[in-house]
Amino acid sequence: MSRPFFPAMDHVHMAHALRLAAQGMHTTQPNPRVGCVIARGETVLGTGWHRRAGEPHAEVHALREAGESARGATAYVTLEPCAHHGRTPPCADALIAAGVGRVVIAHEDPFDKVDGAGIAKLRDAGIGVQVGLMREQARELNIGFFSRIERGRPWVRVKLAMSLDGRTALADGSSKWITGDAARDDVQRWRARASAILSASGTVLADDPHLTVRLPGDDRFVPPLRAILDTRLRTPQGAHVIDAAAPTLLLHAPDVAVPAHLAAVDRATVRLDDHGGLDLRAALHVLALRDVNEVHVEAGPVLCGALLAAGLADELLVYIAPVLLGSSARPMLALPPLDDMASRWRLDTIDRRQVGDDTRLQLRPANAAKAGA
Repeated sequence: MSRPFFPAMDHVHMAHALRLAAQGMHTTQPNPRVGCVIARGETVLGTGWHRRAGEPHAEVHALREAGESARGATAYVTLEPCAHHGRTPPCADALIAAGVGRVVIAHEDPFDKVDGAGIAKLRDAGIGVQVGLMREQARELNIGFFSRIERGRPWVRVKLAMSLDGRTALADGSSKWITGDAARDDVQRWRARASAILSASGTVLADDPHLTVRLPGDDRFVPPLRAILDTRLRTPQGAHVIDAAAPTLLLHAPDVAVPAHLAAVDRATVRLDDHGGLDLRAALHVLALRDVNEVHVEAGPVLCGALLAAGLADELLVYIAPVLLGSSARPMLALPPLDDMASRWRLDTIDRRQVGDDTRLQLRPANAAKAGA
């Protein structure tokens, strides 16, 4: 089957729609980030992006701005328009009612209540529909949404900060601060785009982290869920992760006594693996059932290494500081020993950039399947 042809102006308008969609990076959870441009030739008639779950979708904002001029125009949408009544009416119906003549869609929506129904409804109304323009860019923008819908688990991004010699803390556990201010500020933006921040009770006991988002002047984001793997419910009274600053979910083993100070904290049981720890795949499934799209992991080398070894770490976000901590310092990941060099862990570099004095690498396991692909 041949790919549809898209003129240069189509690329210009879809790129615009993708930039609009990215404005919802921190605010649309659990919905996907979607942008829309209504245009006639080179002239943009209306634009919109989905701002927050429960509020109007991108197409509605663009159609309102375009008004009557939308009739006969082309709508560029980064994700298939919805065809069902959720918290808002179907966007496919709104495009039909506005009389648009053509709809260009970057990517189909895999959600079972849409999944081709929006495209079919538009075509049944006599509207020309083309799909696939800048598909990969649209998928990347909503990589967690596609992962949750298609794989039944969130996209897992493991954040690590290390020295040039691959160490994340001194032998006594001291790690503040390996990286500089710019890198730590950058981490806040990655936290903000996540649906959940995942850690473990060992990190809670050692560091008492807040695991919240601190973005000065930006209160629009949906606070990520703090998900703590706490097999035996060891999170102590007064720990920051159970304060009121953000929602918290404690994931623990079945048949564990609940301490009084955790009685009011949201909890979920997870089956144990063969080693007596929480089954990580099952834990991620619990998060998916709670509409978590992207998981941002900030934990010690044991959990981070276990996620990678189990094939559950989809991405590594590694900050490398120009410092040395020495051979007695703690390693970045706890991984099983290798028999030979052919078994080494291979990673693809997705992005490399300077963040202040530090270097940030965005890495993905080589040859790993794309989310749902």
